[in-house]
Amino acid sequence: MDPVIVVGAGPVGLTLSLALAAQGVPSVLLDEGSGAEEPRPARTVVLREDTADLLGRLGCRELDRVGLRWTGWRSMRRKQSVREMPLSGGRPDEGGEPLSGLLPSPLHLPQHELSTALRAAVDKEPLVRLVPMSRIDTLEQDRDGITVHTREPGSTWWRGSYLVGCDGARSTVRKLLDIRFPGRTAVERHAVAALRAELPWTDEAVLHRQPPWRTGGDEVSARPLPGGVWRLDWLLPPRGELVTPEAVINRIRDTLAGWCGETPAYELLDTGVHTLHHRLARRWRKQRAFLAGDAAHLLGALGTQGLDEGIRDAENLAWKLAHAWHHGPAEQLLDSYQAERRAAVAARLRAADQSLPILRGGGGLRTLVPGAARGHDTLLADGHLGRGALGAPPSYSHSPLSPPHAEAHTVVGTPPGAPVADVTVTAPDGTTTRLRERLGQGHPLVILVAPGTGVWDRRHWQTAGVMPRLTDAVAALPGTTELLVTESYPGASAHTVLLVRPDGHLVAAFGGVRPAELFTAAQAALGGVPRGERERAEDEESEGRESGGREGRGEKEALARVHAEGTAGHR
Repeated sequence: MDPVIVVGAGPVGLTLSLALAAQGVPSVLLDEGSGAEEPRPARTVVLREDTADLLGRLGCRELDRVGLRWTGWRSMRRKQSVREMPLSGGRPDEGGEPLSGLLPSPLHLPQHELSTALRAAVDKEPLVRLVPMSRIDTLEQDRDGITVHTREPGSTWWRGSYLVGCDGARSTVRKLLDIRFPGRTAVERHAVAALRAELPWTDEAVLHRQPPWRTGGDEVSARPLPGGVWRLDWLLPPRGELVTPEAVINRIRDTLAGWCGETPAYELLDTGVHTLHHRLARRWRKQRAFLAGDAAHLLGALGTQGLDEGIRDAENLAWKLAHAWHHGPAEQLLDSYQAERRAAVAARLRAADQSLPILRGGGGLRTLVPGAARGHDTLLADGHLGRGALGAPPSYSHSPLSPPHAEAHTVVGTPPGAPVADVTVTAPDGTTTRLRERLGQGHPLVILVAPGTGVWDRRHWQTAGVMPRLTDAVAALPGTTELLVTESYPGASAHTVLLVRPDGHLVAAFGGVRPAELFTAAQAALGGVPRGERERAEDEESEGRESGGREGRGEKEALARVHAEGTAGHR
Protein backbone atom coordinates (compact mmCIF):
# COMPACT_ATOMS: atom_id res chain seq x y z
CA MET A 1 0.00 0.00 0.00
CA ASP A 2 1.21 3.52 -0.77
CA PRO A 3 2.64 5.62 2.09
CA VAL A 4 0.76 8.45 3.74
CA ILE A 5 1.74 11.87 2.36
CA VAL A 6 2.28 14.49 5.08
CA VAL A 7 2.53 18.04 3.77
CA GLY A 8 4.42 20.39 6.07
CA ALA A 9 7.43 19.58 8.25
CA GLY A 10 6.64 21.77 11.22
CA PRO A 11 6.18 20.22 14.68
CA VAL A 12 2.71 18.83 13.83
CA GLY A 13 3.77 17.21 10.55
CA LEU A 14 6.93 15.78 12.13
CA THR A 15 4.90 14.41 15.06
CA LEU A 16 2.34 12.83 12.74
CA SER A 17 4.99 11.07 10.64
CA LEU A 18 6.70 9.72 13.76
CA ALA A 19 3.37 8.57 15.23
CA LEU A 20 2.52 6.76 11.99
CA ALA A 21 5.95 5.11 11.94
CA ALA A 22 5.46 3.92 15.52
CA GLN A 23 2.44 2.02 14.21
CA GLY A 24 4.20 0.57 11.18
CA VAL A 25 2.93 3.06 8.56
CA PRO A 26 5.43 4.66 6.12
CA SER A 27 5.07 8.30 5.18
CA VAL A 28 6.52 10.85 2.77
CA LEU A 29 7.03 14.17 4.56
CA LEU A 30 7.06 17.06 2.09
CA ASP A 31 8.92 20.07 3.51
CA GLU A 32 8.40 23.38 1.74
CA GLY A 33 11.71 24.73 3.08
CA SER A 34 15.28 23.51 3.32
CA GLY A 35 14.89 22.09 6.82
CA ALA A 36 17.14 24.63 8.53
CA GLU A 37 15.70 25.91 11.81
CA GLU A 38 16.30 29.57 12.64
CA PRO A 39 16.85 29.99 16.40
CA ARG A 40 14.19 32.35 17.76
CA PRO A 41 14.29 32.39 21.58
CA ALA A 42 11.15 34.59 21.69
CA ARG A 43 9.13 31.97 19.80
CA THR A 44 8.34 29.34 22.41
CA VAL A 45 5.78 26.59 23.01
CA VAL A 46 4.08 25.28 26.11
CA LEU A 47 3.33 21.55 26.15
CA ARG A 48 0.89 19.95 28.56
CA GLU A 49 2.08 16.91 30.48
CA ASP A 50 0.42 14.33 28.21
CA THR A 51 1.57 15.90 24.92
CA ALA A 52 5.13 16.18 26.24
CA ASP A 53 4.97 12.49 27.15
CA LEU A 54 3.75 11.66 23.63
CA LEU A 55 6.74 13.42 22.08
CA GLY A 56 9.02 11.57 24.48
CA ARG A 57 7.63 8.23 23.31
CA LEU A 58 8.26 9.28 19.71
CA GLY A 59 11.98 9.71 20.31
CA CYS A 60 12.28 13.19 21.86
CA ARG A 61 13.39 12.10 25.32
CA GLU A 62 15.68 15.10 25.77
CA LEU A 63 13.02 17.81 25.73
CA ASP A 64 13.39 18.35 29.47
CA ARG A 65 17.02 19.25 28.85
CA VAL A 66 16.14 22.12 26.47
CA GLY A 67 12.90 23.10 28.20
CA LEU A 68 11.81 23.92 31.72
CA ARG A 69 8.93 22.67 33.84
CA TRP A 70 7.60 25.44 36.06
CA THR A 71 7.69 24.96 39.82
CA GLY A 72 4.83 27.38 40.40
CA TRP A 73 2.29 29.82 39.00
CA ARG A 74 2.08 33.32 40.44
CA SER A 75 -0.73 35.82 39.72
CA MET A 76 -0.52 39.51 40.57
CA ARG A 77 -2.86 42.47 40.14
CA ARG A 78 -1.57 46.02 40.48
CA LYS A 79 0.68 45.84 43.57
CA GLN A 80 -0.90 42.78 45.16
CA SER A 81 -0.37 39.06 44.88
CA VAL A 82 -3.60 37.28 43.95
CA ARG A 83 -2.47 33.66 43.94
CA GLU A 84 0.63 31.52 44.39
CA MET A 85 0.14 27.99 43.14
CA PRO A 86 2.88 25.33 43.48
CA LEU A 87 3.32 22.91 40.57
CA SER A 88 5.03 19.54 40.41
CA GLY A 89 8.03 21.23 38.77
CA GLY A 90 9.47 18.18 37.02
CA ARG A 91 9.05 14.55 36.13
CA PRO A 92 7.41 12.04 38.51
CA ASP A 93 9.55 10.98 41.45
CA GLU A 94 11.98 8.06 41.30
CA GLY A 95 9.27 5.60 42.24
CA GLY A 96 7.33 6.56 39.12
CA GLU A 97 4.42 8.14 40.98
CA PRO A 98 3.36 11.74 40.31
CA LEU A 99 4.09 14.15 43.14
CA SER A 100 0.91 14.09 45.23
CA GLY A 101 -1.25 17.13 45.75
CA LEU A 102 0.34 19.25 43.01
CA LEU A 103 -0.84 20.12 39.54
CA PRO A 104 1.40 18.84 36.73
CA SER A 105 3.88 21.31 35.29
CA PRO A 106 3.68 22.41 31.66
CA LEU A 107 6.92 22.11 29.69
CA HIS A 108 8.13 25.44 28.25
CA LEU A 109 10.76 25.40 25.50
CA PRO A 110 11.84 27.29 22.35
CA GLN A 111 9.97 26.04 19.29
CA HIS A 112 13.18 25.65 17.27
CA GLU A 113 14.49 23.25 19.94
CA LEU A 114 11.32 21.17 19.62
CA SER A 115 11.59 21.09 15.82
CA THR A 116 15.27 20.14 16.04
CA ALA A 117 14.50 17.24 18.37
CA LEU A 118 11.67 16.02 16.13
CA ARG A 119 13.85 16.22 13.01
CA ALA A 120 16.58 14.24 14.76
CA ALA A 121 14.01 11.54 15.56
CA VAL A 122 12.78 11.56 11.95
CA ASP A 123 16.35 11.16 10.67
CA LYS A 124 16.59 7.89 12.64
CA GLU A 125 13.23 6.56 11.45
CA PRO A 126 13.42 4.42 8.27
CA LEU A 127 9.66 4.60 7.69
CA VAL A 128 9.73 8.38 7.22
CA ARG A 129 11.09 9.94 4.03
CA LEU A 130 11.69 13.66 4.51
CA VAL A 131 11.85 15.60 1.22
CA PRO A 132 13.00 19.26 1.45
CA MET A 133 12.12 22.03 -1.02
CA SER A 134 8.83 20.36 -1.93
CA ARG A 135 5.90 22.76 -2.27
CA ILE A 136 2.78 21.16 -3.73
CA ASP A 137 0.69 22.83 -6.43
CA THR A 138 -1.63 20.03 -7.55
CA LEU A 139 -3.78 17.56 -5.61
CA GLU A 140 -5.88 14.82 -7.20
CA GLN A 141 -7.93 12.10 -5.49
CA ASP A 142 -9.38 8.85 -6.77
CA ARG A 143 -10.95 5.75 -5.33
CA ASP A 144 -7.65 4.08 -4.41
CA GLY A 145 -5.40 6.94 -3.35
CA ILE A 146 -4.22 10.47 -3.73
CA THR A 147 -1.66 12.12 -6.01
CA VAL A 148 0.15 15.43 -5.54
CA HIS A 149 2.67 17.34 -7.61
CA THR A 150 5.53 19.37 -6.17
CA ARG A 151 6.83 22.26 -8.25
CA GLU A 152 10.40 23.27 -9.02
CA PRO A 153 13.17 22.83 -8.02
CA GLY A 154 12.05 19.29 -7.18
CA SER A 155 9.23 18.81 -9.67
CA THR A 156 7.79 15.38 -8.84
CA TRP A 157 4.52 13.47 -8.77
CA TRP A 158 3.87 11.67 -5.46
CA ARG A 159 1.38 8.87 -4.87
CA GLY A 160 -0.07 8.16 -1.43
CA SER A 161 -2.82 6.22 0.27
CA TYR A 162 -3.90 9.26 2.30
CA LEU A 163 -2.72 12.86 2.67
CA VAL A 164 -2.60 15.16 5.70
CA GLY A 165 -2.09 18.91 5.33
CA CYS A 166 0.02 20.15 8.24
CA ASP A 167 1.21 23.16 6.28
CA GLY A 168 0.18 25.99 8.56
CA ALA A 169 -2.25 28.87 8.61
CA ARG A 170 -1.82 29.62 4.89
CA SER A 171 -2.25 25.94 4.03
CA THR A 172 -1.91 25.11 0.34
CA VAL A 173 -3.64 21.79 0.98
CA ARG A 174 -6.67 23.54 2.45
CA LYS A 175 -6.86 25.88 -0.55
CA LEU A 176 -6.53 23.04 -3.07
CA LEU A 177 -9.34 21.22 -1.27
CA ASP A 178 -11.46 24.41 -1.41
CA ILE A 179 -12.19 24.35 2.32
CA ARG A 180 -13.24 27.61 3.97
CA PHE A 181 -11.37 28.93 7.02
CA PRO A 182 -13.67 31.44 8.76
CA GLY A 183 -12.94 33.18 12.02
CA ARG A 184 -11.64 36.32 13.71
CA THR A 185 -8.48 38.25 12.85
CA ALA A 186 -6.14 39.83 15.42
CA VAL A 187 -8.06 38.67 18.48
CA GLU A 188 -5.06 39.72 20.59
CA ARG A 189 -1.61 41.20 20.01
CA HIS A 190 1.42 40.77 22.24
CA ALA A 191 4.85 42.37 22.25
CA VAL A 192 7.35 39.61 23.06
CA ALA A 193 10.93 39.65 24.33
CA ALA A 194 13.33 36.87 25.29
CA LEU A 195 16.04 37.97 27.68
CA ARG A 196 18.49 36.63 30.22
CA ALA A 197 18.10 38.23 33.62
CA GLU A 198 17.73 37.42 37.31
CA LEU A 199 14.15 37.94 38.46
CA PRO A 200 12.76 37.61 42.00
CA TRP A 201 11.22 34.23 41.20
CA THR A 202 12.95 30.93 40.44
CA ASP A 203 11.38 28.76 37.73
CA GLU A 204 7.92 30.23 38.36
CA ALA A 205 5.59 31.59 35.68
CA VAL A 206 4.17 35.02 36.51
CA LEU A 207 1.05 36.78 35.23
CA HIS A 208 0.74 40.43 36.29
CA ARG A 209 -2.52 42.21 35.49
CA GLN A 210 -2.72 46.02 35.47
CA PRO A 211 0.88 46.52 36.64
CA PRO A 212 1.42 49.93 38.29
CA TRP A 213 4.16 51.24 35.98
CA ARG A 214 3.46 53.45 32.98
CA THR A 215 4.32 51.06 30.14
CA GLY A 216 2.92 47.90 31.74
CA GLY A 217 -0.37 47.98 29.84
CA ASP A 218 -3.22 45.73 30.91
CA GLU A 219 -1.17 42.56 31.35
CA VAL A 220 2.40 41.28 31.29
CA SER A 221 3.59 37.71 31.79
CA ALA A 222 6.99 36.15 32.44
CA ARG A 223 7.64 32.48 31.66
CA PRO A 224 11.01 30.92 32.53
CA LEU A 225 13.26 28.93 30.22
CA PRO A 226 16.52 27.11 31.02
CA GLY A 227 19.71 29.08 31.62
CA GLY A 228 18.12 32.08 33.32
CA VAL A 229 16.19 33.02 30.15
CA TRP A 230 12.68 34.48 30.38
CA ARG A 231 10.00 35.11 27.79
CA LEU A 232 8.07 38.30 28.55
CA ASP A 233 4.72 39.07 26.87
CA TRP A 234 2.90 42.41 27.03
CA LEU A 235 -0.75 42.51 25.97
CA LEU A 236 -1.14 45.32 23.42
CA PRO A 237 -4.22 47.44 22.70
CA PRO A 238 -6.39 45.96 19.92
CA ARG A 239 -5.70 48.86 17.55
CA GLY A 240 -2.44 50.30 18.77
CA GLU A 241 0.40 51.92 16.94
CA LEU A 242 3.38 50.02 15.56
CA VAL A 243 5.65 48.59 18.25
CA THR A 244 9.06 50.18 17.75
CA PRO A 245 12.34 48.80 19.15
CA GLU A 246 12.53 51.82 21.46
CA ALA A 247 9.06 51.06 22.83
CA VAL A 248 10.04 47.45 23.54
CA ILE A 249 13.20 48.53 25.36
CA ASN A 250 11.17 50.95 27.49
CA ARG A 251 8.73 48.20 28.36
CA ILE A 252 11.56 45.84 29.32
CA ARG A 253 13.26 48.39 31.56
CA ASP A 254 10.05 49.51 33.27
CA THR A 255 8.87 45.93 33.81
CA LEU A 256 12.16 44.71 35.25
CA ALA A 257 12.35 47.78 37.50
CA GLY A 258 8.77 47.23 38.66
CA TRP A 259 9.53 43.65 39.65
CA CYS A 260 13.08 44.09 40.97
CA GLY A 261 13.01 47.62 42.43
CA GLU A 262 15.45 48.84 39.78
CA THR A 263 16.37 47.66 36.32
CA PRO A 264 18.88 44.82 36.73
CA ALA A 265 21.52 43.85 34.20
CA TYR A 266 19.93 41.86 31.36
CA GLU A 267 20.85 40.41 27.98
CA LEU A 268 18.25 40.88 25.26
CA LEU A 269 18.13 37.81 23.01
CA ASP A 270 15.11 38.31 20.74
CA THR A 271 11.97 40.41 20.28
CA GLY A 272 8.81 40.25 18.21
CA VAL A 273 5.11 41.00 17.96
CA HIS A 274 2.77 38.02 18.21
CA THR A 275 -0.71 38.41 16.68
CA LEU A 276 -3.35 35.83 17.63
CA HIS A 277 -6.20 34.80 15.34
CA HIS A 278 -9.18 32.52 15.95
CA ARG A 279 -10.15 30.43 12.92
CA LEU A 280 -11.68 27.00 12.36
CA ALA A 281 -11.78 25.13 9.06
CA ARG A 282 -15.26 24.09 7.94
CA ARG A 283 -14.09 20.58 7.15
CA TRP A 284 -11.12 18.58 8.37
CA ARG A 285 -11.56 15.69 5.98
CA LYS A 286 -12.33 15.52 2.27
CA GLN A 287 -12.22 11.95 0.99
CA ARG A 288 -8.63 10.79 1.53
CA ALA A 289 -7.25 14.21 2.54
CA PHE A 290 -7.18 15.63 6.07
CA LEU A 291 -6.15 18.85 7.79
CA ALA A 292 -4.26 19.14 11.09
CA GLY A 293 -2.64 21.82 13.23
CA ASP A 294 -2.75 25.44 12.07
CA ALA A 295 -4.10 24.32 8.69
CA ALA A 296 -7.29 23.30 10.53
CA HIS A 297 -7.47 25.78 13.41
CA LEU A 298 -5.92 28.89 14.90
CA LEU A 299 -6.27 29.71 18.60
CA GLY A 300 -4.09 31.02 21.37
CA ALA A 301 -5.78 33.81 23.30
CA LEU A 302 -5.95 33.63 27.11
CA GLY A 303 -3.12 31.15 27.39
CA THR A 304 -4.51 28.41 25.16
CA GLN A 305 -1.82 26.75 23.08
CA GLY A 306 -2.39 26.14 19.36
CA LEU A 307 0.62 23.86 18.93
CA ASP A 308 -0.45 21.68 21.84
CA GLU A 309 -3.80 21.22 20.09
CA GLY A 310 -2.03 20.45 16.80
CA ILE A 311 -0.08 17.65 18.46
CA ARG A 312 -3.36 16.27 19.79
CA ASP A 313 -4.64 16.31 16.18
CA ALA A 314 -1.66 14.21 15.12
CA GLU A 315 -2.12 11.71 17.95
CA ASN A 316 -5.84 11.33 17.24
CA LEU A 317 -5.43 10.90 13.49
CA ALA A 318 -2.34 8.67 13.48
CA TRP A 319 -3.90 5.56 15.01
CA LYS A 320 -6.99 5.85 12.81
CA LEU A 321 -4.93 6.15 9.62
CA ALA A 322 -2.77 3.26 10.81
CA HIS A 323 -5.84 1.06 11.32
CA ALA A 324 -7.17 1.91 7.86
CA TRP A 325 -3.72 1.43 6.29
CA HIS A 326 -3.22 -2.02 7.83
CA HIS A 327 -6.79 -3.37 7.78
CA GLY A 328 -8.53 -1.66 4.88
CA PRO A 329 -11.16 1.09 4.59
CA ALA A 330 -12.68 2.26 7.87
CA GLU A 331 -14.85 5.22 6.94
CA GLN A 332 -16.56 5.75 10.28
CA LEU A 333 -13.24 5.54 12.08
CA LEU A 334 -11.66 8.12 9.76
CA ASP A 335 -14.74 10.36 9.94
CA SER A 336 -14.43 10.36 13.72
CA TYR A 337 -11.23 12.42 13.47
CA GLN A 338 -13.16 15.47 12.32
CA ALA A 339 -16.08 14.77 14.65
CA GLU A 340 -13.83 14.54 17.71
CA ARG A 341 -11.07 17.03 17.10
CA ARG A 342 -13.08 19.78 15.42
CA ALA A 343 -15.65 19.66 18.23
CA ALA A 344 -12.89 19.83 20.86
CA VAL A 345 -11.18 22.83 19.27
CA ALA A 346 -14.53 24.54 18.64
CA ALA A 347 -15.34 24.19 22.34
CA ARG A 348 -11.97 25.71 23.21
CA LEU A 349 -12.60 28.64 20.85
CA ARG A 350 -16.08 29.19 22.28
CA ALA A 351 -14.70 29.24 25.82
CA ALA A 352 -12.06 31.80 24.84
CA ASP A 353 -14.55 33.99 22.98
CA GLN A 354 -16.94 33.92 25.95
CA SER A 355 -14.15 34.80 28.39
CA LEU A 356 -12.55 37.61 26.38
CA PRO A 357 -15.28 40.22 26.99
CA ILE A 358 -15.14 39.50 30.72
CA LEU A 359 -11.37 39.71 30.98
CA ARG A 360 -10.66 42.43 28.44
CA GLY A 361 -13.82 44.52 28.87
CA GLY A 362 -12.20 47.13 31.07
CA GLY A 363 -13.66 48.77 34.17
CA GLY A 364 -17.28 49.27 35.07
CA LEU A 365 -19.23 47.52 37.80
CA ARG A 366 -17.43 44.21 37.19
CA THR A 367 -14.31 45.56 38.90
CA LEU A 368 -16.33 46.28 42.07
CA VAL A 369 -17.84 42.81 42.39
CA PRO A 370 -16.24 40.98 45.34
CA GLY A 371 -13.99 38.18 44.14
CA ALA A 372 -13.99 39.39 40.50
CA ALA A 373 -10.21 39.68 40.37
CA ARG A 374 -9.76 36.15 41.69
CA GLY A 375 -12.33 34.80 39.25
CA HIS A 376 -10.54 36.48 36.36
CA ASP A 377 -7.25 35.02 37.60
CA THR A 378 -8.80 31.54 37.63
CA LEU A 379 -9.89 31.89 33.99
CA LEU A 380 -6.41 32.98 32.91
CA ALA A 381 -4.67 30.30 34.98
CA ASP A 382 -6.88 27.64 33.37
CA GLY A 383 -5.66 28.56 29.90
CA HIS A 384 -2.01 28.66 30.90
CA LEU A 385 -1.98 25.56 33.12
CA GLY A 386 -4.24 23.24 31.13
CA ARG A 387 -7.41 23.24 33.21
CA GLY A 388 -11.09 23.94 32.70
CA ALA A 389 -12.79 24.78 29.43
CA LEU A 390 -9.82 26.86 28.26
CA GLY A 391 -7.10 24.29 28.79
CA ALA A 392 -8.11 20.83 30.00
CA PRO A 393 -7.37 17.82 27.76
CA PRO A 394 -10.33 17.08 25.46
CA SER A 395 -12.98 14.52 26.25
CA TYR A 396 -14.68 12.73 23.35
CA SER A 397 -17.84 11.83 25.25
CA HIS A 398 -20.05 12.30 22.17
CA SER A 399 -17.75 10.54 19.74
CA PRO A 400 -19.23 8.37 16.98
CA LEU A 401 -16.86 5.69 18.32
CA SER A 402 -18.60 5.59 21.70
CA PRO A 403 -20.27 2.21 22.40
CA PRO A 404 -23.97 2.05 23.29
CA HIS A 405 -24.65 2.14 27.00
CA ALA A 406 -24.87 -1.27 28.64
CA GLU A 407 -25.82 -2.39 32.13
CA ALA A 408 -22.34 -3.86 32.51
CA HIS A 409 -20.78 -0.38 32.30
CA THR A 410 -19.59 1.05 35.60
CA VAL A 411 -18.43 4.48 36.75
CA VAL A 412 -14.77 5.20 37.50
CA GLY A 413 -12.81 8.40 38.11
CA THR A 414 -12.42 8.95 34.37
CA PRO A 415 -15.59 9.66 32.34
CA PRO A 416 -15.94 7.75 29.04
CA GLY A 417 -14.13 9.64 26.30
CA ALA A 418 -11.68 11.38 28.64
CA PRO A 419 -7.93 10.64 28.86
CA VAL A 420 -7.11 7.87 31.33
CA ALA A 421 -5.02 8.44 34.43
CA ASP A 422 -1.33 7.57 34.10
CA VAL A 423 -1.20 4.69 36.59
CA THR A 424 1.47 2.02 36.97
CA VAL A 425 0.62 -1.10 34.94
CA THR A 426 2.05 -4.60 34.58
CA ALA A 427 2.05 -6.59 31.33
CA PRO A 428 1.57 -10.39 31.29
CA ASP A 429 5.33 -10.78 30.69
CA GLY A 430 5.99 -9.06 34.02
CA THR A 431 7.09 -5.69 32.60
CA THR A 432 6.04 -2.80 34.84
CA THR A 433 5.75 0.73 33.46
CA ARG A 434 3.51 3.80 33.30
CA LEU A 435 0.28 3.42 31.35
CA ARG A 436 1.20 6.24 28.94
CA GLU A 437 4.27 4.29 27.86
CA ARG A 438 1.95 1.62 26.35
CA LEU A 439 -0.03 4.10 24.24
CA GLY A 440 0.46 5.00 20.59
CA GLN A 441 1.18 1.49 19.32
CA GLY A 442 -1.95 1.24 17.19
CA HIS A 443 -3.95 -1.16 19.34
CA PRO A 444 -6.44 -0.78 22.21
CA LEU A 445 -5.58 -1.67 25.80
CA VAL A 446 -7.59 -3.67 28.32
CA ILE A 447 -6.70 -2.96 31.95
CA LEU A 448 -7.77 -5.10 34.90
CA VAL A 449 -7.85 -3.45 38.32
CA ALA A 450 -6.51 -6.17 40.63
CA PRO A 451 -5.28 -5.07 44.08
CA GLY A 452 -2.43 -7.19 45.38
CA THR A 453 -0.90 -8.17 42.06
CA GLY A 454 2.10 -6.00 42.82
CA VAL A 455 3.14 -8.29 45.66
CA TRP A 456 2.02 -11.63 44.25
CA ASP A 457 4.22 -13.76 42.06
CA ARG A 458 3.11 -13.24 38.47
CA ARG A 459 2.88 -17.00 37.94
CA HIS A 460 0.08 -17.11 40.50
CA TRP A 461 -2.11 -14.16 39.54
CA GLN A 462 -2.01 -15.00 35.83
CA THR A 463 -3.92 -18.21 36.52
CA ALA A 464 -6.04 -17.00 39.43
CA GLY A 465 -9.43 -15.35 39.83
CA VAL A 466 -10.88 -13.62 36.75
CA MET A 467 -7.57 -13.46 34.87
CA PRO A 468 -7.97 -16.62 32.73
CA ARG A 469 -11.49 -15.60 31.65
CA LEU A 470 -10.35 -12.07 30.85
CA THR A 471 -7.38 -13.40 28.87
CA ASP A 472 -9.75 -15.44 26.70
CA ALA A 473 -12.08 -12.47 26.24
CA VAL A 474 -9.20 -10.22 25.15
CA ALA A 475 -7.92 -12.86 22.72
CA ALA A 476 -11.34 -12.82 21.02
CA LEU A 477 -11.39 -9.04 20.47
CA PRO A 478 -10.99 -7.50 16.99
CA GLY A 479 -7.36 -7.22 15.90
CA THR A 480 -4.62 -6.99 18.50
CA THR A 481 -5.39 -5.84 22.04
CA GLU A 482 -2.90 -5.65 24.90
CA LEU A 483 -3.91 -6.84 28.37
CA LEU A 484 -2.47 -4.97 31.36
CA VAL A 485 -3.01 -5.14 35.11
CA THR A 486 -2.93 -2.32 37.65
CA GLU A 487 -3.04 -2.31 41.44
CA SER A 488 -5.55 0.54 41.53
CA TYR A 489 -7.27 3.11 39.38
CA PRO A 490 -9.03 6.30 40.57
CA GLY A 491 -12.65 5.55 41.45
CA ALA A 492 -12.46 1.88 40.39
CA SER A 493 -13.19 -1.14 42.56
CA ALA A 494 -11.45 -4.49 42.37
CA HIS A 495 -12.00 -6.48 39.13
CA THR A 496 -13.04 -3.39 37.16
CA VAL A 497 -12.05 -3.77 33.50
CA LEU A 498 -11.12 -0.70 31.45
CA LEU A 499 -11.06 -0.54 27.65
CA VAL A 500 -8.70 2.21 26.43
CA ARG A 501 -8.19 3.54 22.89
CA PRO A 502 -4.69 3.62 21.35
CA ASP A 503 -4.54 7.37 22.05
CA GLY A 504 -5.32 6.93 25.74
CA HIS A 505 -9.01 7.88 25.89
CA LEU A 506 -11.35 5.66 27.89
CA VAL A 507 -13.87 3.72 25.82
CA ALA A 508 -15.75 2.11 28.70
CA ALA A 509 -15.34 0.59 32.16
CA PHE A 510 -17.00 -2.70 33.12
CA GLY A 511 -17.91 -4.15 36.50
CA GLY A 512 -16.09 -7.46 36.09
CA VAL A 513 -15.30 -9.55 33.04
CA ARG A 514 -18.09 -9.19 30.45
CA PRO A 515 -16.84 -10.74 27.17
CA ALA A 516 -19.84 -9.87 24.97
CA GLU A 517 -20.06 -6.26 26.14
CA LEU A 518 -16.29 -5.86 25.90
CA PHE A 519 -16.37 -7.15 22.32
CA THR A 520 -19.18 -4.74 21.38
CA ALA A 521 -17.31 -1.78 22.89
CA ALA A 522 -14.07 -2.73 21.11
CA GLN A 523 -15.89 -3.00 17.79
CA ALA A 524 -17.45 0.44 18.30
CA ALA A 525 -14.07 1.99 19.21
CA LEU A 526 -12.60 0.71 15.94
CA GLY A 527 -15.38 2.12 13.80
CA GLY A 528 -18.06 -0.53 14.23
CA VAL A 529 -18.93 -3.69 12.37
CA PRO A 530 -19.26 -3.36 8.55
CA ARG A 531 -22.93 -3.23 7.53
CA GLY A 532 -23.07 -6.64 5.86
CA GLU A 533 -21.49 -8.39 8.81
CA ARG A 534 -23.74 -6.54 11.26
CA GLU A 535 -26.88 -7.63 9.41
CA ARG A 536 -25.65 -11.24 9.27
CA ALA A 537 -24.91 -11.14 13.01
CA GLU A 538 -28.40 -9.81 13.75
CA ASP A 539 -30.00 -12.52 11.58
CA GLU A 540 -28.09 -15.27 13.32
CA GLU A 541 -28.88 -13.80 16.73
CA SER A 542 -32.59 -13.83 15.81
CA GLU A 543 -32.37 -17.43 14.61
CA GLY A 544 -30.64 -18.39 17.84
CA ARG A 545 -33.49 -16.95 19.92
CA GLU A 546 -36.16 -18.62 17.77
CA SER A 547 -34.49 -22.01 18.07
CA GLY A 548 -35.00 -21.86 21.83
CA GLY A 549 -31.32 -21.74 22.72
CA ARG A 550 -30.17 -20.34 26.05
CA GLU A 551 -30.65 -16.56 26.38
CA GLY A 552 -27.73 -14.67 24.86
CA ARG A 553 -26.32 -17.71 23.04
CA GLY A 554 -27.25 -16.42 19.57
CA GLU A 555 -25.66 -13.05 20.30
CA LYS A 556 -22.40 -14.59 21.44
CA GLU A 557 -22.21 -16.97 18.49
CA ALA A 558 -22.95 -14.13 16.08
CA LEU A 559 -20.29 -11.95 17.65
CA ALA A 560 -17.81 -14.79 17.48
CA ARG A 561 -18.55 -15.29 13.78
CA VAL A 562 -18.19 -11.57 13.06
CA HIS A 563 -14.89 -11.59 14.92
CA ALA A 564 -13.57 -14.63 13.06
CA GLU A 565 -14.53 -13.31 9.62
CA GLY A 566 -13.57 -9.70 10.29
CA THR A 567 -10.11 -10.38 11.69
CA ALA A 568 -8.95 -13.49 9.85
CA GLY A 569 -6.62 -11.49 7.65
CA HIS A 570 -5.46 -9.07 10.30
CA ARG A 571 -3.18 -11.20 12.42
